[in-house]
Amino acid sequence: MLWIKSLHIISMVTWFAGLFYLPRLFVYHAMCTDQAGIDRFKVMERKLYYGIMTPGGLSTIIFGTWLWLGYGFSGGWLHTKLALVVLLIGYHLYCGRLLMDFREDRNQHSHVYYRWFNELPVLVLFAIVILVVVKPY
Repeated sequence: MLWIKSLHIISMVTWFAGLFYLPRLFVYHAMCTDQAGIDRFKVMERKLYYGIMTPGGLSTIIFGTWLWLGYGFSGGWLHTKLALVVLLIGYHLYCGRLLMDFREDRNQHSHVYYRWFNELPVLVLFAIVILVVVKPY
């Protein structure tokens, strides 16, 4: 199970790298005015979302489920962690929606919106790490 736990952590780090970086790309994309730059951001965002974020998220969920089946489901902290994971899945899917809006040149938000939007996964990461390490309840 330690191998599975290691793979879960590696997958989670990969997923969070994308969750942190894609909204940052959205910030710069929303500020961009030249067509070459806009096209470059579209490619970078697509590759990050489909090549890194989505595989990282899926493997995090797969290995986390494996751990749950191996160790069992106990402790209130785990319920809270799983609720936060559901929130992250929703955030991930919303990032995909924003990606499609940028791809179709339908972005409705300013760079300031994306700067604030970029902070949510940071807060969730803090909460999840504290829950897993401290197990407060």
